[in-house]
Amino acid sequence: MRGDQFQRIFHFKGDYMKKRIIFTVVLFIGLFLVGCNKEEVITPEDRLQEYVDLWNKGDYESMYEMLANEVPQEEFIERYTKIYGDLNVEDLEISYSSPNTDEDEEIDWEEIDSMTFPLSVSMTTLAGPVEFEREMTVVKEMKTVEEEEIIDWAIEWDAGFIFPQLENGGSIRIKSTEPTRGEIFDRNENGLAINGDVYEMSVVPERFTENEAQEKEQIAEVLGITVEEIETALSASWVEPHHVVPLKVVPTIYDNGLEDAINEIPPLTYQNKTGRVYPLGEKAAHLVGYIAPMNADKWEEVDQSIYSENDLIGYRGLEQLYEEDLRGESGVQIIAETEGQEPEIIVEKVVKNGIDIHLTIDAQLQTRLFDELNGEAGTSAALDPKTGETLALVSSPSFDPSAFLYGLSADQWQEWQEDPNNPLLNRFASTYAPGSAFKPITSAVGLNNGSIDPQEELAISGLTWSKDGWGGYEVRRVSESSSGKVNLTDALVRSDNIYFAQQAINMGADSFIEGLKSFGFEEDFPFTYPIPKSTISSNGEISDEVLLANTSYGQGEIEMSVLHLATAFTPFLNEGNMLQPTLLMEEEKSKTWKESLISADQVGIINDALRKVVTNGTGKSANIPNVTVLGKTGTAELKLTKEEKDGQENGWFVGYTEDGSILISMMVERIEGQSGGSGYVADKVGKVIADVAP
Repeated sequence: MRGDQFQRIFHFKGDYMKKRIIFTVVLFIGLFLVGCNKEEVITPEDRLQEYVDLWNKGDYESMYEMLANEVPQEEFIERYTKIYGDLNVEDLEISYSSPNTDEDEEIDWEEIDSMTFPLSVSMTTLAGPVEFEREMTVVKEMKTVEEEEIIDWAIEWDAGFIFPQLENGGSIRIKSTEPTRGEIFDRNENGLAINGDVYEMSVVPERFTENEAQEKEQIAEVLGITVEEIETALSASWVEPHHVVPLKVVPTIYDNGLEDAINEIPPLTYQNKTGRVYPLGEKAAHLVGYIAPMNADKWEEVDQSIYSENDLIGYRGLEQLYEEDLRGESGVQIIAETEGQEPEIIVEKVVKNGIDIHLTIDAQLQTRLFDELNGEAGTSAALDPKTGETLALVSSPSFDPSAFLYGLSADQWQEWQEDPNNPLLNRFASTYAPGSAFKPITSAVGLNNGSIDPQEELAISGLTWSKDGWGGYEVRRVSESSSGKVNLTDALVRSDNIYFAQQAINMGADSFIEGLKSFGFEEDFPFTYPIPKSTISSNGEISDEVLLANTSYGQGEIEMSVLHLATAFTPFLNEGNMLQPTLLMEEEKSKTWKESLISADQVGIINDALRKVVTNGTGKSANIPNVTVLGKTGTAELKLTKEEKDGQENGWFVGYTEDGSILISMMVERIEGQSGGSGYVADKVGKVIADVAP
């Protein structure tokens, strides 16, 4: 016999002898505790119950001591521990059935060598529930205790009690199937986040020419990486001259110079792969978001029983908001593999691919609005004002969402961080002072509560107005009425701050706040995508007349999102009802959020005035041929102090068609340098409406 064979057998026997000694000691203690009463007989069921209790508790070491057959310790304890651990076994429950015997019949245990019991095993695993039944045999063993032979019982075991498929040996394999991530589409089934072709840019070392250094610099430039990164990839231990060495994945090789570079730089090549593609790129990046590799912070937030540290996960936008739906659920098979036999599936959890998301967004309009902003800091929202469907949500400037997935260079990240226009800021999910674009809301509140008579003419002279006790603070307007008297229509057309300030003071803070709350201020905005609520002031109150006056024309502390401002104009197209905006195609359309904010007659008064704003007033640049546009301009002055004369100005325009086919709200930051003020924004909205209106 070979030495190593002897050692293995000796070790095997040693485990077995050790087990028998321990078991005998345990038996002796048990007999001692019952006072060595010869009437106390240990039955097969007693031992089986003890074994099952240990199994349910996962006490494999104690279970091992109760075995009758010679089983290596590592094959028993370590195998149970590893298999149950790898499979995430929980809710383990083992039970057995007693044999059918006559309870009054006295059993002579000396005549019985063994007894078999039906056994049921159930558990949950990472692939789902597992249940099986087997028969467990308990065999007689004679023990000598204090020179007296005692009947005891032990368990006959094989690996089939772990899973029946392992009865003849073999191993367990876990096979996972990753789900296909759900895709995001616009209302016309145009992709916003899809699984498509991407390009893995690589180099083949043996194709470098005598100009290798120059070629590496060229490759680094076109791929946006460093020469050091290329050399690190080439120095990997597995790389051979003929190997294809991956450098970077890019979403496209067309229209970005890469196609020419592949033809001109000999070692540069590519392979097609499937990856996440964002067809609108930066135009919808803030709305759609992106997926990227799990980082340390995200890892601490997620359910680590679902994710691995190498997974891709949604960041920002809809990719993050709908991560659970989009990612799907991995499929898992637990497979028993035995040499010479076909693999057998013990249990399977079928893969569930991610759910597709269908938006009300119109990709064409989303693109058109983003392009119209032309890189300026601003935001825009577009609605179908008759249904409440959101057609566009734009934030400008923006970023390339693919960069986070396929390789964001340090230079690009620094550029975004240092850009004063802050392309990483989602402006449509922020709130701003709406300026005079807010005046139709003040008008509606005053008309509804009766404090504003549309026919009443206020006598206002000069470009400034103040009240005693205001400490010298004055409300300013940009023009005077030709007659010296101002009614509601004239105030809207000329955007007269003094008229609205006087009307708000006459209305009173409490009535004004009540009216604003009826428009949804100071409450959560009911929208699928998280949009912050619009606020009346820092504390929801208006504590003095100056703040009340400023709030009336969209200054003071009042702030709105661009989408809420657009939504607040929907009563003018829905007989006084404000619609609830929607983002998903599956959501209920034309649902009223706030009812009866103004009467049909009052709607007519405001619409008539807002048409005149476009034909004769501050919004004339939105007056386009063949389409009747109504709207309101606004300029929000962002001054740090009351004494400051000059400050940043944000321009607003909310415009909509008379037939209610489209409504657009837009804000552009820092228009103080633009001629025409907020008319600059009205011009942009007018151009878009001209392009997309039916």
